[in-house]
Amino acid sequence: MMNTTLISEKMEIKDNTFARQFEIMVDGKLISVEYSFQEKKIFLTRINTFDGFNDEELINELLKNIMEIAYERKLKVVPILPKIALFFRKNTTYRDLLPPGIKI
Repeated sequence: MMNTTLISEKMEIKDNTFARQFEIMVDGKLISVEYSFQEKKIFLTRINTFDGFNDEELINELLKNIMEIAYERKLKVVPILPKIALFFRKNTTYRDLLPPGIKI
């Protein structure tokens, strides 16, 4: 009998500080999550994908990896995008990354 449990893998994410975005390559094409900083907060402002891309599970894994980066850097995360707010609603374990006063 095969074990079909999906194990979350650590992605190879590049933090492109010049472009202010986290980047991964998928099939030779760029996917990025744009951000800005203010004090000890990171504002996730946009997700960029290529035409025809619709792998929501991969985006979910990318966001989980970005949350781990936020933990490592001791940052609070402010979800500007509705899709990222939805991620927080579905993944309640990351709610402690939200700054005080942010309700999702």
